[in-house]
Amino acid sequence: MTKLHTQNAPDISVVKPHFLFGAFAFGVAVLLMLLSGTELFMPYYHNKILAIIHTNILGWAMMLVYGSLYQLVPVVFETKLFSETLAKLTFWLTGFSIMIMAYAFWAGRLETWLVWGAYLMYSALFLFVFNISMSYRNATLKNIKTFFIIAAIFWLFLTQTEGLLMALSFKYPIYTDNLRHLPVHAVMGLTGFFIQMIFGVGTTLVPMFLVSHKHSEKPLWPAFLLYNAGLAVLVINWWFIGWHWLVYPGWMMLAAGIGFYLKFVYDAFRNRFKRILDEGMQPTMLMFVLLLVPLLLSFLLLFRHNYHGKTALSLVALFGFSLIFGVINLIILGQTYKTIPFIIWLERYQPYVGKFKIPLPKEVYSARLAVWQYRFYLVFLILFIFAYIVQSSWMLWISLWILAFVAISYNVNMIKMFFHKPHLEPLDKNK
Repeated sequence: MTKLHTQNAPDISVVKPHFLFGAFAFGVAVLLMLLSGTELFMPYYHNKILAIIHTNILGWAMMLVYGSLYQLVPVVFETKLFSETLAKLTFWLTGFSIMIMAYAFWAGRLETWLVWGAYLMYSALFLFVFNISMSYRNATLKNIKTFFIIAAIFWLFLTQTEGLLMALSFKYPIYTDNLRHLPVHAVMGLTGFFIQMIFGVGTTLVPMFLVSHKHSEKPLWPAFLLYNAGLAVLVINWWFIGWHWLVYPGWMMLAAGIGFYLKFVYDAFRNRFKRILDEGMQPTMLMFVLLLVPLLLSFLLLFRHNYHGKTALSLVALFGFSLIFGVINLIILGQTYKTIPFIIWLERYQPYVGKFKIPLPKEVYSARLAVWQYRFYLVFLILFIFAYIVQSSWMLWISLWILAFVAISYNVNMIKMFFHKPHLEPLDKNK
């Protein structure tokens, strides 16, 4: 795991606020779900559902991606982050914009607060893209791993551009039908940015945490090319062409890209030296399996010509839920306990290595709580899906309170890690 930390690594003050804000946003998203109750059965474009999704995806997932990427730039690009000051400014602008946008969706203030939140978010995006682009320009290593990350940032730029135009359409005559653009916005963000960023970071972290040295990286190039080509075909068709038959080859290329990447993951898993998966890698490996669920649901949606029908709306809702909660959130829950403890451990204990008896990185958090958090999260996933399918309010409430336990335990462990006080013992107590 020393690869996570190099002489080029940024100061922890750059990374730390992203993870703390993310944990808080996760808790807020769960609170909003509890306050919404059975309104979660409403169509996916309901204001409160959009508030929850943006709080979860932007406040938790994207903040953690930003923080993780700042830490991983020295590893993947083999260069220093271009500007730590710029990264801190990006954090504050992004944080404020997320809070404004969440309030705007929740309160229905779409013509005022949402527009200002979108402006602020877009400004923060430019700072983030500039910082990473300048870091990439100075990179000494440019390979398939870096291409995944750069492509993900490109899709993030398109996603937020579409989001800004949709927000402005509530006030100015830009788009006549925001509902038509919402699925494109969501697909670019969830699959173009988040899934591809998971792929890019995973090319380094998955083999490293599995301790796999004999895996093949040959599937990565076809995975990258097919995935982005398929996504480009789908988006261009939705934006400009509108031929329903064109979604089939687009979907097939995207699915083939996922297949090649899963081949890479399977090869690393099969050749791993570390046979027993810990509380961090269990959710991660399961996530790659669950990635097939939204892929299957998207296949079923290919045969729906009316996306506003009852069946189509249910499939879209399940697709979004499986992608956000079954894939993105799940890998965050797992990788939290693989990256953050080591970052904290380095900050607290690196100066004392060889001088004192010091704890292991996994001792800076409660591993038992992390295991139960993972188990309860799986129960939540199952119960919530069944609750949605059968429209059961009591099953929904049980699933939400289980998720509340997960959010609380996650925040407890985050606080435990970031406010950990060094515990040092002499190497030889007899001296």
